[in-house]
Amino acid sequence: MALHIIVCIKSVVMKAPENGTLRSADTTEMNLFDKPALESAVALVEKEGGAVTALSMGPRSCAFVLHEAMAIGAERGVLLSDPRLRDSDTLATSTALGAAIQKLEPYDLVLFGTRTYDSDTGQVGPQTAVSLGIPLVTGVSSLQYAKPLLHVERKVDGFREEYDLSLPAALTIHSTAVKPGDLPLGRIEEAFEKKKIEVWTLKDLSLDPEIVGSTGSPTEVLSLEKTVRKRQCELLDGTAEEQADALIDRIKKGGIIG
Repeated sequence: MALHIIVCIKSVVMKAPENGTLRSADTTEMNLFDKPALESAVALVEKEGGAVTALSMGPRSCAFVLHEAMAIGAERGVLLSDPRLRDSDTLATSTALGAAIQKLEPYDLVLFGTRTYDSDTGQVGPQTAVSLGIPLVTGVSSLQYAKPLLHVERKVDGFREEYDLSLPAALTIHSTAVKPGDLPLGRIEEAFEKKKIEVWTLKDLSLDPEIVGSTGSPTEVLSLEKTVRKRQCELLDGTAEEQADALIDRIKKGGIIG
């Protein structure tokens, strides 16, 4: 049976814009945590047969990440782009992605990266799986299609876990699962010059605007900024025993231990 794998990818802002445009091709790139998911999907369909669909959500300028996905090996690129999707939190994003995935049926697997560089919540994959009502395994390090089941492994808290899943199912792929390879220039040119991206709006998804965007988002990001860690180093004098006593004294004064 040929597999249809949908990979959800995101365009993330990597540097401050110079012209006031927050998200454009020269200020953003594909979320690096999504590339192992895409590479895993392409490797699986090359072995088992099938097709990969890359799915993303954002303004029209985000289409370039889908062209990149097709250069990597996806056959189809779909962009959810509608002004009413703006300011979606992870729940509203998952609602929109879930509706798009249902429109792309039939499918066998839905893959996500474990997290994103910009928000780093790791919530969209699990929330989308819940909205679709399909099984989910997170942090997958390897996967193998053992017809009719999918056998996956993950490593967590010092343990290796193995699962067999019935399809359709969803996975988040660990960043170490695949080492992305280099792309031939010919494939890049073909993807960007010859292949077309499908753009869907809320009308295409038959979604109520009230359940996506800012109105459908119960959480709101008030600010996002890098934190600066201030560290101080103090060398303790004396013998090893005296240094240990001084260290314990400082820890007690800091309220770390009683």
